[in-house]
Amino acid sequence: MKIHLVDGTYELFRNHFGAPPKTAPDGREVGATLGLLRSLLMLLGSPDVTHVAVAFDHVIESFRNDLYAGYKTGEGVDRILLAQFPLAEKAVSALGVVVWPMIEFEADDALATAVARFRKSKSVEQILICSPDKDLAQLVDGDRIVCWDRRRELIIDEAAVVEKFGVRPSSIPDWLALVGDSADGYPGIPGWGAKSAATVLAHYEHIEAIPDDAGKWKLKTISPGRAASLAESLAQRRKEALLFKELATVRTDVPIQERLNDLKWQGAYPRLKKFCHDLGDERIPERIPRWREIKENSYPYHLIKLGVPKIQEICRCEEGAFPDDCEASCKEAISSLKGDCFGLTPSQRHEMSCV
Repeated sequence: MKIHLVDGTYELFRNHFGAPPKTAPDGREVGATLGLLRSLLMLLGSPDVTHVAVAFDHVIESFRNDLYAGYKTGEGVDRILLAQFPLAEKAVSALGVVVWPMIEFEADDALATAVARFRKSKSVEQILICSPDKDLAQLVDGDRIVCWDRRRELIIDEAAVVEKFGVRPSSIPDWLALVGDSADGYPGIPGWGAKSAATVLAHYEHIEAIPDDAGKWKLKTISPGRAASLAESLAQRRKEALLFKELATVRTDVPIQERLNDLKWQGAYPRLKKFCHDLGDERIPERIPRWREIKENSYPYHLIKLGVPKIQEICRCEEGAFPDDCEASCKEAISSLKGDCFGLTPSQRHEMSCV
């Protein structure tokens, strides 16, 4: 099987600037959200797309802002776009796709964690990270773990990473630290450019291995004078360089709880019809190739079948049963318990509208 991990933040930005604007009946701008849904429907329409998850930056800020004051924030991002992040997460969840909304971490970290977890499975033939983000190039491994630029229909495998950046995927955080990343808000090390960083890292691989003394550099392709200048700049700012590398390194310890089988797409939830109706688009539901067989009035109370004791106890409903007088008591329980979300997985919390 193949796993498709989607950078929801990138997709939402792309659709905000690329999809036609659309105003919902209540006056909200929803064009990016609807564009994202259409994009995911195209993805899900491919026969080899079976296991999918989407990660979002629920808020732009993360733990990295605590490490470096200049790290990217939501400042300057179109308010219309920011307002659609929660809406987009609900849309993807209604589509029946696993959603990872990041607050402390970033969407890239969730994708990296998923790669680290699911690559261990022998049944996984390939993992495709649906994003052209250069930060994610560090996750590429041969042709089994690749980045996929869906807009340009371009697969970025390990050979493509080396061709583009001049270094192997494991050196991408070091390369970004030296060169800088204006999109993420850190400047890199003065005097270092893409070519010099690639030349040095192709030999030393990581910043920690680069000698402070240029006389110890074993590089024939860089002149002694240029080497001395680069070495001096790095020696004076090595602490900054290592900080920038930490900022550029994706984390693989995000507490996502889904197992591989949880990523299998089994169809859209019936509530997607009302969701699209409220957004003023009746055509998207007509394109859904598969719907989940769930009673319309059981959502979100069908999660009682998950066997969560707290829900069952307060709702006083039998597992798998939905009597007429059950809905009201469950709705009250859900309203009162949203704070802890019953210990559900992130995907289940979205199904319960807990976030």
